[in-house]
Amino acid sequence: MAGPDIPVLSYSAPIMSVREGAVYPEVSANKAAVLSLSDRVFLFKKDADKQQPIASITKLMTALVFLEHNPGWETVYTVSEVDKIEGGHLNLFLGDKVKISDLFKTSLIASDNGATIGLVHASGLSEKEFVAEMNRKAELLGLKKTSFSDPIGLSDNNVSTASEVAVMARAALSQPEIREVVVMPNYSYSTIQGREKVIESTDYLLFTEDAGGIMAAGGKTGYTDSAGYCFVGKFKNEKGAELISVVLGSDGKNSRFKESRDLVISAIKNYEISR
Repeated sequence: MAGPDIPVLSYSAPIMSVREGAVYPEVSANKAAVLSLSDRVFLFKKDADKQQPIASITKLMTALVFLEHNPGWETVYTVSEVDKIEGGHLNLFLGDKVKISDLFKTSLIASDNGATIGLVHASGLSEKEFVAEMNRKAELLGLKKTSFSDPIGLSDNNVSTASEVAVMARAALSQPEIREVVVMPNYSYSTIQGREKVIESTDYLLFTEDAGGIMAAGGKTGYTDSAGYCFVGKFKNEKGAELISVVLGSDGKNSRFKESRDLVISAIKNYEISR
């Protein structure tokens, strides 16, 4: 099955010249990066090429690979024992019958581990085969320091860098099926049996007012003890410039969002960003 057309961007794109007197905020995150999508260059880096676990940010790559093996959005999937995954909030339970479209949204919006592994099982690939496809996709995107051991993000062997996460997010958000889901603050649906499900996004920026002329346009969270609090998000300014901000290993659940947005606001002030 032919996969989606994904633009490739080298993670080593040059850094633009900063305006005189430019200042960036201090960030608690161990690693961070800001990528301008219009210019395809990095506007900010903090240890952005050092590898670390990325937790549930992994699910962006899972979604990308799934699009190549989607059995059909209206296909019904039955949650079974093989989908039982420890960790995180569970929205689906044994025996639930759901459309693939709802399974996909539950994975990305709620970062639901069971829904994500359900997507893998619905793809027709084994978990081992699916992870191999994820690593192949990373290689095709030129991500030299990114590799995966599971499709969920629980493994500390799912690693990347802030720079490469930005490029991976750019590829994922270039796909309308992903882009249209990650901007949803919440979503409700019913299983085939009639059980109502209401899910909320783990991206808290979708619930806050725009600040500094910046609008949040969706992203993906991640957390494990080893990864710390992580976030990659897309932002737009009033002139239509689009940027991706990445923070890995931030101090807290909420600080990752504030730091991501503050970095974008500063980047726009510091650079002349073309469209």
